Amino acid sequence: MTTTPPTPTSPTPTSRATTATSPRPRAGTSQVAAPHTAPTPDAGSAPAAGPSPLSGAAVSAARRRSAELEREIAAEPGRFRVMTGDRPTGPLHLGHYFGTLHNRVRLQDLGVEVFVLIPDYQALTDRDVVDRLAETMEGLLLDHLALGIDPSRSTIFNHSAVPALNQLLLPFLSLVSVAELGRNPTVKDEIAHSRQAAVSGLMYTYPVHQAADILFCKGNLVPVGQDQLPHLELTRTIARRFAERYGPVFPQPEALLSAAPLLLGTDGGKMSKSRGNAIALGASADETARLIRGATTDGDRHISYDPENRPGVSNLVLLAALCQERDPYEVAGEIGDGGAAVLKRTVTEAVNTRLAPLRARRAEFARDLGYVRSVLRAGNARANEIAERTLDEVRDAMGTLR
Repeated sequence: MTTTPPTPTSPTPTSRATTATSPRPRAGTSQVAAPHTAPTPDAGSAPAAGPSPLSGAAVSAARRRSAELEREIAAEPGRFRVMTGDRPTGPLHLGHYFGTLHNRVRLQDLGVEVFVLIPDYQALTDRDVVDRLAETMEGLLLDHLALGIDPSRSTIFNHSAVPALNQLLLPFLSLVSVAELGRNPTVKDEIAHSRQAAVSGLMYTYPVHQAADILFCKGNLVPVGQDQLPHLELTRTIARRFAERYGPVFPQPEALLSAAPLLLGTDGGKMSKSRGNAIALGASADETARLIRGATTDGDRHISYDPENRPGVSNLVLLAALCQERDPYEVAGEIGDGGAAVLKRTVTEAVNTRLAPLRARRAEFARDLGYVRSVLRAGNARANEIAERTLDEVRDAMGTLR
């Protein structure tokens, strides 16, 4: 039987990071919400199977296993090492807030070792992003610190500062076929929305790079949404094929599925940093109000919660309900015949009230960017130590000279 993680609650103080000696803003804590069996590929031949959209049965199995994992985490959190992160392609938004960010803090506070990656190399596929990469990375750091990621208990680092992690990409690429990379549904979706005339080779290697991200620290638990399951299946495949070819070095990480509902963007499509339809966590109250005023609704004045038939209206109702920690049907019933204007006003007030404490902490951290950068430097130093040890194990397993 699946279990639903607790609904996010208002942040409460947690311990200050140990990487600085002066007093820092006190961050918040909160709560959230079948293995692939392809054989080892021969050189020049494509494996029999690869990541593809998973069946309903596979997703149900993943949810059952996630429920079991939650019980195991509660009993023995120190047994798990989590790898998670977000590409610095834009600011983090409400979809991240309710979908993954609170879960990271929850796992950290349960005692799980959490690694948060800022994969700056994977942002190189978007030239517009590269022009403001440092600014975007600082924004991600500010968001995580404001949410409650504690650098004394979790490790925040970035790709370009950890060479040994990236070196794992080469042996890992030898274990997968071009066909497998092309079939990956997340890669296909990213390509479809890349707004580029030509797609770089880096885009196709993204899922293998993600495998290196997870396996360099021997992560054994990865919080994901349902759409990310194919990526994790490829990571498990790479770990297994490496063991079959060279010997066991890596665990086969498991998915911890989020029970958080999917939030749509303001245009009714998938909420995404790169699609311009998201409400950023760092947005001002006025900007938030403007974005919500422009959100997609429909012509029916009576407000109801019916995600299948009224996705735009229902998405706004759900957003208000999540922010207020209420049932969406109750929220819709209160608005009733008030129409889209009352609905959007309700959502705006709910979002701005919910994010006000986070935004205040974020602004406080932003006044000391020297401290924020020191958090990243300390995380990079730790990630480098781990990555070098892992790369040494890989070299020994492969029998390479050094």
